[in-house]
Amino acid sequence: MNLATAATDTDLAVRGGVLGSPRLLAGPGGDITESLASHLDRLGDPLGAVGTTAPRELIQRIRASGLRGRGGGGFPVGEKLAVVAAGAGVGNRAVVVANASESEPASAKDRFLLSVRPHLVIDGIEVAARAVGVRQAYICVSQRSEHAVFALRQALLERREARLLPVPIEVVLAAPTFVGGDETALLNWIAGGAPSPTVVPPLPAHKGLTGRPTLVQNAESLAHLALIARFGPGWFRRVGTEEEPGTMLVTVSGCVTSAGVYETPIGTHLEDVLEASGWSVETEVILVGGYFGSWVRRQDAREMSLSRASLASCGASPGAGVILALPKSACGVKETAEVVDWLSAESSGQCGPCVHGLSSVAACLAQLASPASARRADLGRLLRWCAEIEGRGACRHPDGVIKLVRSCLQVFATEVEAHRSGRCLGSFEGWLPLPATTQQVR
Repeated sequence: MNLATAATDTDLAVRGGVLGSPRLLAGPGGDITESLASHLDRLGDPLGAVGTTAPRELIQRIRASGLRGRGGGGFPVGEKLAVVAAGAGVGNRAVVVANASESEPASAKDRFLLSVRPHLVIDGIEVAARAVGVRQAYICVSQRSEHAVFALRQALLERREARLLPVPIEVVLAAPTFVGGDETALLNWIAGGAPSPTVVPPLPAHKGLTGRPTLVQNAESLAHLALIARFGPGWFRRVGTEEEPGTMLVTVSGCVTSAGVYETPIGTHLEDVLEASGWSVETEVILVGGYFGSWVRRQDAREMSLSRASLASCGASPGAGVILALPKSACGVKETAEVVDWLSAESSGQCGPCVHGLSSVAACLAQLASPASARRADLGRLLRWCAEIEGRGACRHPDGVIKLVRSCLQVFATEVEAHRSGRCLGSFEGWLPLPATTQQVR
C-alpha cells in the first residue's frame, strides 16, 4: 500500500520492518498486538527489574544510556527526568505525559508502536513515574488510528485486571491539529483548554500541567526507557553511535515498494533504509525529518546516515523519523507549496509571524509553483520574509515551516527557474500526505 495515500485514512494500515536485530519490534510479527501474557513471558515485569533501585540511581542509569527523545527535539531523556524529579516533592507531585499525538501527517511510527507493542509504552510510563515520583500519568493518542486507541485501552484493561498498573494512566485523544503536538499545546488540551502552544519559560519540566513539574515524552522514547530499565545502559549502547545510541523507528513512504515503519540502528546509512523499503530508480529527492524537515538529493543521500551529526551536513535532521521518496515525475515545488499552504492554515493564530508571515510565504510559494504566475512572484521578498519570520514566533511552528521553504528553494532551484520561464519539469501528484479535512480547534 502506498503510505502517501494511506496516511489520510482514519486508521492507517502499515507494515513493520527491521534492519538489524529488533528491539522495540521484537516479539510477534506483522501487525499483531502483543498481549500482556506474551509481553511478560518475553520480557518480564520492568518494575521488577528496577527492584529497589532509588529514583536518583535509576535516573543516572538512564543518563548513562545516552537515550535522546525520539519525538523530534532529541533532548537527553535522563536530563529531562532529573529536572522533573528536582522540582517534585510531597506537596508538588510530578506528572508524566506520553505524547503519541503524532500530528505529523507523514509519520505513523507512534501509532504503529502502540498498535503492536502497547505494553512496552505502558512499561516506559511506569518506569518514568518511578523515577520522578508520579501518581498520575496521561497518554495522548492520535485520533487517526482507531486500532492504536483500541490496542492501548485493551492493554490498560489487561493491566488493571492483573493489578499491574501502579500508576493510573488516563487516555486522552489528541487534538486534530498540527500544532496540537507541541508539548505545551498538549498540556493545554489535557487541562481542557485550546491546543495552542504557550510561550516558554517556564518549561513544562519546571511548571507544566496544573502548575506541576511535568515530564512530556514521546511514546517511542518511553518504550526505549522500558528496555533500558530491564537490560541496562551498556546493552542499549551496543547499537547506534557514540553520541546517539540505540535504534529508532522511521516511517518510509512515497516512491517505494514496501512503505511502512522500520526499526533501524541510529547511524544506518540512509541509502540502506531506502533499499530495504524498495526505493525506485525514479527517486531523485528525499524528504527527511517530516514537514519541519529538509529535502535531500539522491546523490547526497548516498553519503548520509540516520543520525543528527550526519544529516546536519545538509541542514537536515531525523526529526519525526520521516523518510519520503519523491519520484522525478513529481514537481517538488508544487508538492512543497501544497504542504506549506496547509501548515500556514494549521497555525494556532497567536502571533504575527504565523498569522501574517506564513500566509504571505505560502501565497508567494504558490505563485512560484505555477508556471503561469511564477514570473510575478517576488523571490527576493520571499527570502526576506523567511529571514524576518525565523526566530520570532510564539512557538516553533513558523521556524519549522521556514526550514522546509528554504530547503525547497535550494534543492528545487532548477524547477523554480523553469517555472519562472513559463514551463514545468514535473506535475503535482500528491506524494506528501495531508489530512482529508482540516479541523481547527480554538
